[in-house]
This record gives sequence, structure tokens and C-alpha cells, in this order.
Amino acid sequence: MKKLITLAAVALSCGAALAQNWTMDGGDNARSGWAKDETVLTKDNVKDLTLLWSIQTDVKPHALHALMTPLAIHGLKTASGDKNMLYVLGVSDVIYAFDADTGAEVWRKTFEPAPPQQQGPPGMQRSGPSDPRHMNFLGPGGTTGVPAISDADSSGKRTLYMVDGKGNVVGLDAATGEVVFGPIATGVINKFGVQLYKDQMIFADYHGRGGIISVDLKTKAVHKTVGFAGGGGLWGRRGPVITDDGTVWTTTGDGIYDVTTDPKNPLIGNSVVGFELQADGNWHPKDWFTPPNWDWLRKRDLDPNNTPTVFHYKGRELMAASGKECKVYLLDPKNLGGTPDHHTPLYRTELFCNFAADFQNAGSWGAVSSWEDKAGTRWIVVPFWGPAAPEQTKFPITQTPAAKEGGVAAFKLADKAGKLSLEPAWISRDMFRGDPPVIANGLIITHGSGDNTQQAWPDIGLNFDSTIRAAKSNHATVYVLDGETGKELWSSGDTITGFNHFTDVTISNGKLYAGTYDGKLYCFGLKK
Repeated sequence: MKKLITLAAVALSCGAALAQNWTMDGGDNARSGWAKDETVLTKDNVKDLTLLWSIQTDVKPHALHALMTPLAIHGLKTASGDKNMLYVLGVSDVIYAFDADTGAEVWRKTFEPAPPQQQGPPGMQRSGPSDPRHMNFLGPGGTTGVPAISDADSSGKRTLYMVDGKGNVVGLDAATGEVVFGPIATGVINKFGVQLYKDQMIFADYHGRGGIISVDLKTKAVHKTVGFAGGGGLWGRRGPVITDDGTVWTTTGDGIYDVTTDPKNPLIGNSVVGFELQADGNWHPKDWFTPPNWDWLRKRDLDPNNTPTVFHYKGRELMAASGKECKVYLLDPKNLGGTPDHHTPLYRTELFCNFAADFQNAGSWGAVSSWEDKAGTRWIVVPFWGPAAPEQTKFPITQTPAAKEGGVAAFKLADKAGKLSLEPAWISRDMFRGDPPVIANGLIITHGSGDNTQQAWPDIGLNFDSTIRAAKSNHATVYVLDGETGKELWSSGDTITGFNHFTDVTISNGKLYAGTYDGKLYCFGLKK
């Protein structure tokens, strides 16, 4: 299904321009983060961004989660005329629909909450329905998987698909919130973004022995994964990515890599793994890439937890992936592991952060983004936490203040006589925990989440009570950077008062949307 919808002549405050719907986390099946049809904001006018509105929802945090990444549709047909709509999932099993221009609530749908999930070592969990803020951030309960919105049908109607807190796939009329599909029970709690692809609603099970789950939107059949023994769960914040041939790719967390003991049920931890839906109605592992130092990574909790992205270059499909170790891998989806041992990428950068091998406050987290400039240069943009590693990777442009708490790093795809590489281009100013960027019209839009990411302390040790981290967190700051230099063009400063956790900024129709831990939703844009 095509997910990028171009509105070719939308009347906007800055004149006729192009705007783009944002129908899933990362904006498209490639999880590129690139709003390629969005032209309202420019390098000249972005300095005039201001807070247009903010609203306080009644979402209460579960662990560190509250409001997830917003989605946006322009000109949706409703009973009261065409509307620009914004959709935000709340962790407390509620989905909101707002007027994207004013912030007025249009509808909401609340689901019956599921019992709290429990994870982490015994004695280190403090959770319960009476105060879900104390829940473990690895298993917050509720709904955290960003939904996906279908293309419009012949009558202009769209359906928003999501997984509720009990693992049921549900489709809602995007205009009214009425249930028009399901619920279809999958038995799997979803934590990350879902995909829509060729009549399948697809998501990844993040539990240790999980796999890919999908529901056929025509037959309502549930397809699960077989022939996969697990490997630390399926992670990647934007959810799985899909290549041209329909293979669904995601990263696996810390776990064992063993594909020889039981070849029919391989353990594929610390890897990028692809799954295909076969004739038996099940998803099966198809191919994978595993860093050769996977066991070293496992022992230090440095799994490749980012959602990778895919893109095309000279007629060839490529993938870029990263993770907490803080290297970027360039991969070929037609032969992801490169060699029979599955350990050989097309190219690998050196460390660009996390020289101390820190599992909690450093490394690349979230998702890799990609875009192409007007000159045809392909860019890979990667968020990171903690200080940069200038002795390992020298960037020609280093913005100030120097990155100490996090930021964004940009690489260019280079092609020398057919040999591909990723060349360091620039590294951003300091941000408190750089998060996955989105790109529009040559602008990099990202934020420092303000999230205190410490998991272990000298006085209390490893502790999964999320209120400890929440109390130590700062506030989120949205940044707009020049895509070619990383220069800061605008920031929200101290306007946003709360932090956020594992949720991104959304751009649509020249407006930037972000939610925070305290249940507040912000909209920045150009005044009329």
C-alpha cells in the first residue's frame, strides 16, 4: 500500500505548498522518517516557528510512557466537512483524534485495559494498577504501539489500525472512531509501531521467543512465526521495516546467536532479521545479519535495537542499521549477511559515539532515518545518546555546543568505482538524548527527549521502578537543523516543560507535533 499521500495544492498560510500525510511511525514502509512531499517549512521561514497550541490530555503515565508518536491526515472527509486530523495513542488504552489546526478533540476511543505486565529481576519490580507510574519501563502495559492509517477508499474513508492493550487488532473509522474491523485476538501485546502492507497489518512481538505477527485485513486470519527460537525479542522503536519483496525486517535484542544446534529453529540474537510469509500461512526467518562481535555485545547489553531503514540507490535497494554499540552498517537486503556465516556487511563505520561501551546512557537508540537531497546525495541520519567519539570518527563539521549528552550524526553514501561506503558529514550540537529525526525539505527535525536513561545507580543498583528515572528527567527540546551542515536553525527552547520516552516528533502540513510524559501535546508552526 502506498503510504505517502501528496496534497498537490493545499492552501496554507505561507501560500500554495505541498503537505504530506503521516500515516505510520517513520512515515512509510521503509521507516525512512523522510516527509519527501512536505515543503511548507523552509530554511528561510523555519526561524518563525512558534507554539500554536498545547493541550493537556487525561492520559496517565505507565512507567515512562504517556503519549506516543502522532499521526496526521489532511482533508479527511467527515460529516462536518473535510478536516485536518491528528491522532495520538495514549498508553492508558485510549486513542485520541484532534483537529490538527486547533487542537480541539474530535473523538476518542477507550479500550478495556489489560493486567499490568511484569519484567525484570524479582524484587526490582514495583507495579500495580493503583499507580502504573511505578511499572517497569520494559513492560509498561497498556498500548504503546503506534497505529497505522490506511489509504482512502473510493468514498474517502480511512481506517486506523492498532493493537489494543490486550493484543487485539482493531480498525477504527478515522473520521468517527467507530470500530469497523475486529477485534481480532492475537494473544500478543505490541510495543512498537505497526505496518500496513498488501492487506496485512503487521507488527513485531518484542518478547524473547517472539516473531512477526500479522492479521489479514480481508480474511481476518492471524499469521504467526514458526521456525524461530528467538533471540532477545524483536525491537526497533518504529517497528519493522519492509523491503520491495515484502520481507519484514527488524532487530533482535540481547540474546544467543546459535543457528547450527537446531537449524530449523535458529536462535538469532543481536541481529537484523528478515521474515517472509510462506504458503503454510506462517512467517519464517529468511535471512539475517549478525555482527561478528555479537557475544561481546550481548555481554554488555549493546544490542542493535534501532529500527533500520531501507532506500534505493542507482536501482539497488539498500539498508542502513545501527544500535547501542554506535556503528552504522550498510547492508544488502538480497544478501543481508554477505557471506555464509551472515557476519559481513557491505560497509561498517567506526564508532561515532559510546566509546565507553555504556549500555544505558550512550549509543544509538530508536531508529535510523534517510533522505536524498536535490543533488542526488543519499544521507543517513542517526540519533545517539552520550558524547560523540571524535577520536574514532572525525566529522568534517562539528556543531556547538559539542555533543556530550547526545545528538544526531549524519553520513553520506559514497560510491567509489562501485564500492559503497558511509562518509561522516556532520555531527549536531548537544541534545539531552538525541531521538530519531524526521526530514522535510532539507531540514532535519529532531529532539532531545530529556529522558533520564540511567537504569542502575551506585546506591540502589539496578532498579526498574520508573518513577526514579522520571523524577531525574529534564524536559524535551525540539530542534530544526540544516540537513547539509547540521547547523541549528530553530529550537523550542524551554517551551516544552516535560520529557518524553520512546516517542518521536511528527511533521505534517508545516506543523510539528510532540507529546510528553505528563500527557501534554504540543503543536508548533508558522502563524498565519
